[in-house]
Amino acid sequence: MGVRRRLTDLMTPWQPGHALVAIPVGLIVMITVVDLLAPSHVHLGPLLVVAPAITPSFAGPRTTGLIGALAVAAQILIAALRGGFDVNHQVQIAALTVLSLLIAAYAREQRRRHHELARVRSVSEATQRVVLRPLPHRLGPLRVASLYLAAEDEAQIGGDLYAATRVKECTRLIIGDVRGKGLTSISDASVLMGAFREAAHLTPGLLELTDVLERSVCRHLAEHIATANVEHGGAEQPQPGAEELREHFITALLLDIPDEGAVIVMANCGHPPPLLLRDGGHVITLHPANPGPPLGMCELPRSSGDPGTPETMPFEDGDTLLLYTDGVVEARAPDGSFYPLAQRIAQWYGSGPEGLLHHIRRDLLAHVGGRLGDDAAMVVIQRSPALHPVQHLKRMVPSNAAQR
Repeated sequence: MGVRRRLTDLMTPWQPGHALVAIPVGLIVMITVVDLLAPSHVHLGPLLVVAPAITPSFAGPRTTGLIGALAVAAQILIAALRGGFDVNHQVQIAALTVLSLLIAAYAREQRRRHHELARVRSVSEATQRVVLRPLPHRLGPLRVASLYLAAEDEAQIGGDLYAATRVKECTRLIIGDVRGKGLTSISDASVLMGAFREAAHLTPGLLELTDVLERSVCRHLAEHIATANVEHGGAEQPQPGAEELREHFITALLLDIPDEGAVIVMANCGHPPPLLLRDGGHVITLHPANPGPPLGMCELPRSSGDPGTPETMPFEDGDTLLLYTDGVVEARAPDGSFYPLAQRIAQWYGSGPEGLLHHIRRDLLAHVGGRLGDDAAMVVIQRSPALHPVQHLKRMVPSNAAQR
């Protein structure tokens, strides 16, 4: 088994980092030659520690240890050729040996952390595929594109969410933003996404759907806080009241887009208003006339007379609708200015859903200097006459009749 493992190691495919080993080896050779040619009172041997010190940046602990051993051997060679092993050379050899061992140990720990980070990213990607499923590029007569930008480097998903499904002759969508960011908000996002995917097919309208989602989120938050109380103080601790529950909420925007007609039905629960991009690059902000509170404000009952009643708005063939979370419009430049989303998107009219998201992503990251301070999600929806099933059938019927 040991021989087979060694053969396997020897057959490891070549990697670009292998060529970089020539750098520390070259440094060892150069420092050794210069030290031997320098005057007797000049000692460059201590500089040999540079070789093992830079090796962990591109190689693992074994290679780092080998470079360290080579550096120690070079120091021994210098001592042998420069008057013997006096106290000065002995101290240099001992110090270089200890430092090389410490650097090799650091390289081993660094490699372990890299493996852990790779596993975290793998789990994050799997979570994203389960919780935040990619939206299809076509839903009925709609062209759709979506984008998620996580604020945390090790995460591919955080507190922002979106989902879409087909309900009879209608497309039903949701986009939301959990209070907070990163991995800690995945639990709340997954609860809302699961509730939406189930209730979207069981409720006739957005008002009933909003009520179901509200109850689901409130139940989840109450269970979460009750569990936290038991863990921190036992079952005797008082249950959380309205003030504590108010600190946990999810903004959400729900849409029904019928295949027939030129309208959308929208229910806004404390979410940023969508942007409508029309012919010629005209941008319209769809402010709700009667916005509702975010989901999770459990002390506020909802009924047909409460804020958040669904509203009907125009959405014609060729129109493009941009849904987004506050991580986009609240993204700050180094000078503190917010990202002007409504002012920027007009210049990219005609790019199509995916092209529009590509332009926004590049411009947004340039605005903030490459790193977002909060999770950001966007969904672009375009009503395309070419994808309208009824119109497609109308075009096909005369052609078939003519053939008969």
